[in-house]
Amino acid sequence: MTETSSQRKPTFKLACFAVLLAVFVIVLGAFTRLVDAGLGCPDWPGCYGHVLWPTTSEDVQVAEQAFPDAPVEHDKTWPEMVHRYLATSLGVFTVALVVTAVRNRRPGQPFKLPLFLLGFIILQGMFGMWTVTLKLWPQVVTAHLLGGFTTLSLLWLLVLRLNNSPWRIAAGRWQQLQSMRSWAIAGLLMVIVQITLGGWTTSNYADVACPDLPTCQGQWWPDMDAGNGFNFTQSIGPNYLGGNLDNDARVAIHMGHRIGALFTLAIVGALIVRLLRSGQAVLVRQGQIIGVVLVVQFMLGLSNIWFSFPLYVTVSHNAVGAFLLLTLVTLNFYLRTAQRTD
Repeated sequence: MTETSSQRKPTFKLACFAVLLAVFVIVLGAFTRLVDAGLGCPDWPGCYGHVLWPTTSEDVQVAEQAFPDAPVEHDKTWPEMVHRYLATSLGVFTVALVVTAVRNRRPGQPFKLPLFLLGFIILQGMFGMWTVTLKLWPQVVTAHLLGGFTTLSLLWLLVLRLNNSPWRIAAGRWQQLQSMRSWAIAGLLMVIVQITLGGWTTSNYADVACPDLPTCQGQWWPDMDAGNGFNFTQSIGPNYLGGNLDNDARVAIHMGHRIGALFTLAIVGALIVRLLRSGQAVLVRQGQIIGVVLVVQFMLGLSNIWFSFPLYVTVSHNAVGAFLLLTLVTLNFYLRTAQRTD
């Protein structure tokens, strides 16, 4: 198996920069959520009526009079607004990707994907607004998190398409590659499910529901209320900062995320073993990359509990989860676009 020489298409570097910016947006979004700054600015798109945030004592006094139920906390206003402006900048870069795609429109040049990306980022911006206006409603917070991961994945997919470097597979190896596709899809879907469970866990403040390992609150199978924990039709409001669910519901959510982690480890692990045993250099390399990221992510998940959820570990857990998703997107892309040579 060999790879073709890269014949990168226009906007490749711009798309790479957009991916890097999307990573920063996701990381800062995780930081904002984890320091409880999601409502650091109770209004939208400004912050207490300011383009940035109130800084002087006079501005703070006016802001607190306008929002008596939301006192100004300076350590929470800046993460929220910086996150908003970075996300807006990502939208500007997406517009630039669309413009350049139109100008360079020709066979083989991605055009629909940048357009879809622009529409999706607009939708993602609306979810950002609803996160604030609906007071951290878990359904919206989780959807907003998934939207961020989806945006990053689509941008990375655009980079892969613009890189224009498909695998070239010898006829004798073609069947082996074909058999790998279903495993790669299963691995990708499992990672998406686990990210969703992680989003639901953090949006319901269920991270600390089980502070011990391998048990939860000293029990292998603690009391849980899955019905309320996974009730996706719960009503809106009034305010979900800190979470509104009782302990048994949060334990059910946390345990669901733990069980999901074991399934992810098993399914993606089985994919990695198949890649490493393939005997094909490109597949072995992909297996090694996915394996390293998976192990790091699993250890970060354990470290969260071992060290009582330090901020740098929890933020890293979000970031590495995004990279794990991208490794599976990459594998699926190359398996789907591989070219057979006779």
